This record gives sequence, structure tokens and C-alpha cells, in this order.
Amino acid sequence: MKDDITDLHGLLLTGTPLLDVRAPVEFHKGAFPGATNIPLLDDDERHEIGICYSRHGQEAAIELGHKLVSGDIKAERLARWQHWCEQHPDGVIYCFRGGLRSRTVQQWLAEAGIQRPLVRGGYKAMRRFLLDALQKQLSRHPLLILAGRTGTGKTRVIEALDNAVDLEGLAHHRGSAFGRRPGGQPAQIDFENRLALDMLHLSSSERAIVMEDESRLIGRCYLPVPLQEAMKQAPRVMIDEPLEARVDVTLDDYVIAPLAEFERFYGADSAFDELAQSLLDSIDRIRKRLGGARHQVLRGQLEDSLAQQRRDGSTDAHRHWITVLLRDYYDPMYDYMMAKREGEVRYTGRRNDVARWLASNS
Repeated sequence: MKDDITDLHGLLLTGTPLLDVRAPVEFHKGAFPGATNIPLLDDDERHEIGICYSRHGQEAAIELGHKLVSGDIKAERLARWQHWCEQHPDGVIYCFRGGLRSRTVQQWLAEAGIQRPLVRGGYKAMRRFLLDALQKQLSRHPLLILAGRTGTGKTRVIEALDNAVDLEGLAHHRGSAFGRRPGGQPAQIDFENRLALDMLHLSSSERAIVMEDESRLIGRCYLPVPLQEAMKQAPRVMIDEPLEARVDVTLDDYVIAPLAEFERFYGADSAFDELAQSLLDSIDRIRKRLGGARHQVLRGQLEDSLAQQRRDGSTDAHRHWITVLLRDYYDPMYDYMMAKREGEVRYTGRRNDVARWLASNS
């Protein structure tokens, strides 16, 4: 039997393949990038064993578990674990606490001639390690916040840097009322785990970690409070672009690029309808903030723009409602948010100038 894994730093940094043998309901609440869920117990079996444990104790619960996972069921699950091990010869096993379930799988694999280590402390230990690592990073490593009005192309700059954490990418959301993307967002715990891992990968660098300025929520993913506080106080670099250029970027971010993404997710026949409904839903979500009359005007312009796009593929009409949205809705919100930031402004410039400055100075 191989030794338990205790070096969580090395394990997580190297991207070692992880075999998660928890029940699916546990896995969907939170896991780690690269983990594969092949459970020892399905959700119903786990529930039944939990009831047995509470009523009759551990020994009876273990006995019931062996009864439920036996014969053809055991053979089928063992075959899936064996196949995974063949595909991932350096993989390791974990359950919730690194206890009975992972050791059972480890033992059954060993009996089949496959030796695999397990993570001591399991999911709980890895999760605690990542949360602690994030706290340490925020207290030790300097942040540099990239700010700018909606449409200045902040995400484009973030994606080009090798010392940046892409918060919107991790949240699978563009960070505004129009930010929803096909496939939905990760679970909150998954978002936090991925964030901590990205920070961990940058821990050995002496350069500041660059992040895009965000509110406390990116869609429904909530930024950890220590990160919110650190971002509020961190120095900033500001992108300043004229309104016309911001309309171009927003048109690409809200309409043109998403259509290709919707095509990949829904297929070419349904993509435009799905995108159109997503845009209409987005503008409806901010009805109260826009006010009834302005919402009605903008929604009408959006509907007309979509109709033209459907007819001839042109996206130019979208510029009208996007211009009003940026100038009258997003810009006042941005000014309000910036008034609450405390960090000094290190540099201000056009997007390309800021990108060059960050490459040389962050």
C-alpha cells in the first residue's frame, strides 16, 4: 500500500489527477480542478447508510455499506476505478476526510493489483489548505487592481498577463447584468478553490498579482471578504478610453463574441434565439435601476437591433442602446464605486499603454 499524501502544496501545484470517491451530491457542492468523481456510494446509498449510522452506529453502517456495494455493483465500480487508474498512472484518491471510503477503494484496488496513495485528511484537508493559502497570499503578496469603465477592455489586458488572476474567467461570468454565459457558473466552493489555486501558482513570483476591479459579486459568485478588503485598498492602474471605443468593445463582448459561444453550446440553429433571449432577460433584470421609461426605450432599441441582426447579420444598430447603457447606467455606477476605493492610482492611460506599463512595472 502506497504512503498517504501529506504534501498538499506539492499535490495541488503539480495538478496531480484526483479520484474523488465521495457521493455525487458532495462532489457537486465543491471539488477541485481536474478531479474525477467515481463514487464508492451513490447519493441514495450514502443517505441510507447515514440513517443506519445515526440509529445503529458505525459498525452496522459499515456492514450495510458492504452489503449495498457488492456483487455486480462492486465489480462495475471497481472496473471504473481501474480504468481511471490506467488513464492516470500518477493519480491519487480522496474522500471527504481521507477515511473509510477512500481506504476502502484503495484496498479494493490493491487487491486488484493497483497501488494508489490517498490524500490524508481528504477533501476537508485540501479545502482548508487552500483557504489558509489564500489568506497568507493576501497578507504577503502585493495586489495591483486594473480598473476602468465598462467597455475599456480590462479583461483583454488581464488575459494577456502571466501574473494576473482572471476573476471573471474563474466565475464564468462577464461581471455585469449582461455577463451570463452558456453553461452557468461554478459552485461557490469551486470558484473559491480555483481562485486559491491560481493565487498559489503565483506565490513564488515577486511581481504583484494583477486583478480586474470587481464588486463583491461576479454573477452569483461571491468574492471572499479578505479579497474584497485587499482589493479595496490595493493600488490601481486605470484604463481610460473614449465612449466610442468602449461601445466597440461592449458590442463585441455582449453581442458578437457571445454568439460564437452560444453556437458552440447550443448549436448553430438555436444560438441566435438563445442569445437574443439572454440579452432581453439581461435588460429586464435592471428595469428598476433604469427606471420604467428608460427601460422601455432601451428594450425597444434592443428588440429592433436584434430584428435587424436576424434579417441581415448587421450588428451596427446595437450601438445605439449600448451607448445609452454605458453613458447613463454603467458610468454613474462606476463613479460611485471608485469613490469607495482607497488605493493610490499608479498609472492612467489608454488600454494599449496600460498593457505595456503593466508588462514592465507590475
